[in-house]
Amino acid sequence: MAPKQNNRQYDIVKLISRSSGYTGFMTAEHIAERLPTDLKWAVAGRSEEKLKRVVSECQKLNPDRVKPEIEVCNLNDQELLALAKKTKAMICTVGPFAQFGEHAFKACAEAGTHYIDCTGEVVWTLSMIQKYEAVAKKSGIAMIPQCGFDSAPSDLLTWSMAQLVRNKLSAPISDVVVSIHDLKTKPSGGTLATILGLVETYSLKEIGASKVPFALSPVPNSYHGPAPSLFSKLTGVRTVPHLGLLCTSVTAATDEPIVQRTWGLLQQERSRQKQAYGPRFSYREYARAKSTLSGMVAHYGLVIGMTMLVLFAPVRNLMRRYIFQPGEGISKEDAAKEYIVMRGTAVPDVQPKSDKVAMIEAKYQSSPYISARVLTPSLQLVTATCLAQAAYSLIKDDHKLEGGVYTPACLGQQFIDRLDGEGFKIETKLMDA
Repeated sequence: MAPKQNNRQYDIVKLISRSSGYTGFMTAEHIAERLPTDLKWAVAGRSEEKLKRVVSECQKLNPDRVKPEIEVCNLNDQELLALAKKTKAMICTVGPFAQFGEHAFKACAEAGTHYIDCTGEVVWTLSMIQKYEAVAKKSGIAMIPQCGFDSAPSDLLTWSMAQLVRNKLSAPISDVVVSIHDLKTKPSGGTLATILGLVETYSLKEIGASKVPFALSPVPNSYHGPAPSLFSKLTGVRTVPHLGLLCTSVTAATDEPIVQRTWGLLQQERSRQKQAYGPRFSYREYARAKSTLSGMVAHYGLVIGMTMLVLFAPVRNLMRRYIFQPGEGISKEDAAKEYIVMRGTAVPDVQPKSDKVAMIEAKYQSSPYISARVLTPSLQLVTATCLAQAAYSLIKDDHKLEGGVYTPACLGQQFIDRLDGEGFKIETKLMDA
């Protein structure tokens, strides 16, 4: 059921909280610079002074476009519901979402307003699916959490490889591996604050339930892929053909549940069933390791570090004292040196075993159309680009989605084409297995 949005005051509302830093500002800047100048949009939040600064910066970037309106509102059910009823789509960056995000999610579901956010809090995403997917289906709108660097690139890479294999080999896919091949960046204060806050908002049982394979998928899956070797279990290191030496990645716990949810959604959604991955599907995500030793250090550093954060409050307090605060980040000079490269492979699910494998590489470089007035961190720039382009795609492209909580890959090739025009380049090919 398509949402009734013809008489909405705005096309897009960008919701910004007091703690929104890089991501919130850069998403507004992307809208100002890159979306059509006749777009009707607004920035919203509690601080009128902060919103005026955002509008002023946006006007400097593109004086010819329609100036965004300012909507001052508190982050509560009543005021956000009234705001959601004014717009076709809402972009939310009011993290940590476990503390501040539910009001906007609920408001958009009830108002029949498309919703996009950049959370990486899987346990929160699962909670929102359980609480509001039925409402979103009834409203006929698309709600897409984790549509920033968490977890759009991994989801889109997997979808792209699946379509390549289906189109070229007429086959579904089975085991998919994606690796962060090259990543030079540092997390912002908001990202680090989110990690710390998450373990203080949800119980270990709730967090653990969200980490079960296919926990977010609407369809159960008992196939979890090839078993790791004893060496991999002990060291966290493995070798994958065409991808090389890999180790445990901090992004895996966030991205894997979204890719697995896509697997289930593609089977359920009538307009997407021809894109389904196949019954024997698994997804694993790693990071490139320079050596076995460095991979082991990364693996055990991550395991021990996360255990300390979860179990010991003094460790969390110590980190709060020395990390970036929300709204803070690295210098412009350091940001200029950042970059992202991702690679992946997908195995065709056919018998006898195929002699081909799908391979993909994705790079993000700032679009030449984005002005050079600010040098920005790659991760936040990827997130801002994904959020703005997903929102615009939802209101302009005919996706034929029935309504519910979706994933970035459910926007398909139209979304990928929009990202391609903004510097996020994906290349797929078939190679000998």
